[in-house]
Amino acid sequence: MKLSDFDFDLPEDRIATRPANPRPSARLLLAEGDVITDAHVRDLIDIFRAGDRLVLNNTRVIPARLFGTRARGEAVAKVEITLLEPQAQGWRALAKPLRKVHPGEVIRFSDQLSATVAAKSETDLTLAFNLTGDDFDAALNAAGAMPLPPYIAAKRAADEQDKTDYQTVFARHAGAVAAPTASLHFDEALLQALAAKGVQFTEVTLHVGAGTFLPVKVEDVTTHKMHAEWGEVTPQAATEINATRSAGGRVIPVGTTALRLIESAARSGQVEPCSGPTDIFIYPGFRFMVTDALMTNFHLPKSTLLMLVSALMGKDRMDRIYAHALREGYRFFSYGDASLLIPQGA
Repeated sequence: MKLSDFDFDLPEDRIATRPANPRPSARLLLAEGDVITDAHVRDLIDIFRAGDRLVLNNTRVIPARLFGTRARGEAVAKVEITLLEPQAQGWRALAKPLRKVHPGEVIRFSDQLSATVAAKSETDLTLAFNLTGDDFDAALNAAGAMPLPPYIAAKRAADEQDKTDYQTVFARHAGAVAAPTASLHFDEALLQALAAKGVQFTEVTLHVGAGTFLPVKVEDVTTHKMHAEWGEVTPQAATEINATRSAGGRVIPVGTTALRLIESAARSGQVEPCSGPTDIFIYPGFRFMVTDALMTNFHLPKSTLLMLVSALMGKDRMDRIYAHALREGYRFFSYGDASLLIPQGA
């Protein structure tokens, strides 16, 4: 299985830089086995069935991109920071320029927020902030910008609107530096309408890391090593998902992050409660234990997420789905349109 098998040509103008408004007005490619239908996210009210269970990732994206200054003699130098993950000694972070920043230096981001460089490696820093808890959250929200994906950030800077657009309406637990983007298509009205129809919901948490954008660098994709991300499936969530399967309902993760987490928790054949890192890598040949269908956006060429959807639907079928999406003008990536992928017979 070669990396080149998952490549395709994507015109630059298909990369969405702003989301659809209102959220459910985004287009939806419905793939049921070999049948492809063009629809909109709002049509999920007619597509989902009573008894279906949607698994939602309730992680909350933090405004992880910071612009600060550090003293350099009597001069002041600018530094750009992207927070990656909290650790015991502080936050692991990327820095531009990294080579000019040294341990012991203080970086100031606002009158309220600053950090000391506690450690430095060849690739990143560890920052010890001056605030903790709610005070840190408030100062970070005031000073930080949303960490837009590289393919959007290359086209425009993040702004205040992204603090709403790049956050799901059910975000609860702060810790992600990238959004579970398939979930961005839901608003409160759509969730309420689905619930009224009898669709059920289960929330899990997977804090999406910056590693989700890392390219695959090996030609033999089976040798690729996935980045680890922290996730939690509570006992209640596990019970709900297992009960739906026992009752004959469909379990449908919204987004690849929710899918990866519940499949990590279900290697025994049913979902077990879990809390901790997962680095599960799903590619063609993977045996799905609990996933019956998947709602997801359209993914990058040569990405692990394209490999994941190919594992669910079959490589040839996904090639046809993406060819249709390109031909019909669907918008790609984080702020783009959605697909609902239902394998044959589900």
